[in-house]
Amino acid sequence: MIDHHLVDQLKKLKLGGFTETLELRLSQAQKDELSHAAFLTLVIQDEIERREARKLAVRIQKASFEEQKTLEGFDFSFNHKIKRGVVTDLATCLFVEKGEHVLLYGPAGVGKTHLAQALGHEACRRGFSVLFVKAAKMFRHLFASRADQSWERQLRKYLHPDLLIIDDFGLTSLTQAQAEDIYEVVAERYLTSSIVITSNRPPQDWVTLFPDPVMANSALDRLSHHAHHIMIDGGESYRKKLGPKTRQ
Repeated sequence: MIDHHLVDQLKKLKLGGFTETLELRLSQAQKDELSHAAFLTLVIQDEIERREARKLAVRIQKASFEEQKTLEGFDFSFNHKIKRGVVTDLATCLFVEKGEHVLLYGPAGVGKTHLAQALGHEACRRGFSVLFVKAAKMFRHLFASRADQSWERQLRKYLHPDLLIIDDFGLTSLTQAQAEDIYEVVAERYLTSSIVITSNRPPQDWVTLFPDPVMANSALDRLSHHAHHIMIDGGESYRKKLGPKTRQ
């Protein structure tokens, strides 16, 4: 048993987590005849891993993912047209370090949202701040913020994270206010922080969604600059594949 005075002292030093593995490490030290330095290295490494795990949990919580999707859980064999190597390269999150964008587009249900969230999860693992949001929800919140004069504060929510993931962009045409909002988000994040966008429409069709073609071209030029394009062709729905099996 660990002496309760030691536990109190560890807590005062904000090292209460030591108690989670301390008995195990003491037993290991005796069994393997570890030196004091080796034992200390083990318990310190345990504490580092605990703290990193807590930080990761906070980043994932703040990311507001719909589901906890990872690349490990994505079935690349489902659609051989998805270039696994390209996705794997993106998973290094070098594109986030460089402030580059990723555009994922293709028919509904082919795995775009899964891949986008998986890239976001990888970014969280590597210490980046991430925010996932449906395009409609982002526009709704920004529109509502205009009424109470909090638009700039709400906009900063979408400018702050290292990686912003906008899901289901382009389902409908944009109003003038929505066009201005997406332009501001793209322009402010240009060359400084990354955006991942999923859409059922290819980027060349996004211009027609804007009421002002000049604004559209300006926003899309910034998005396309240093952007990685991943087009996922159609076929059987990936979402349907993951759903409950139909009883025969």
